[in-house]
Amino acid sequence: MSNHRMQNEKDTIERILNGDLNSFKILISQHERLVIGMIRRIIKDPNDIDDLCQEVFIKVFKSLRTFKHRSKLSTWIGQIAFTTAVNHVKKVSGKKNVTVNLEAFENNYQTSDNPESILIQKSTSAFIQGEVAKLPIPYRAILTLYHLQELSYTEIGEITGLPDGTVKSYLFRARKLLKDKLATHLKAL
Repeated sequence: MSNHRMQNEKDTIERILNGDLNSFKILISQHERLVIGMIRRIIKDPNDIDDLCQEVFIKVFKSLRTFKHRSKLSTWIGQIAFTTAVNHVKKVSGKKNVTVNLEAFENNYQTSDNPESILIQKSTSAFIQGEVAKLPIPYRAILTLYHLQELSYTEIGEITGLPDGTVKSYLFRARKLLKDKLATHLKAL
């Protein structure tokens, strides 16, 4: 991270901690795409998305004093968004561990749709979005962070708590699953 960017972040945080709410609004506008993107990829109920985005920024505001500048501010906010979303899924599903058996998921995912059901999807874009939504949380989160937020493997690892090698592996596997589904979809059209 450049010294200039770090200094800007420190200045913004200092102003917020001194009660400048306008600076906090600017911080929200700079990071809401990251937060909304993350929440939307993990949370399926649209009614919960706005509430959870608001909850993330409340947590950011309350915890800002504890930010140590060891990573980019966006990475730290991404961690809060990811954890908030995953904890919500755990709470709603009643499961303490939301990471499914990925191998079992992949075996089922590869064979679950027949060409007739695939044809119901009207556009390739809608089809891909629908397929991404079916992926397990780690795959969805990594695809979002890598493609929509354009973060590095290391930054994604910091946000999700996964090692770089696992991030690369999950990204490769998620892309392969989607590529295989898309090939089947295009053949059916």
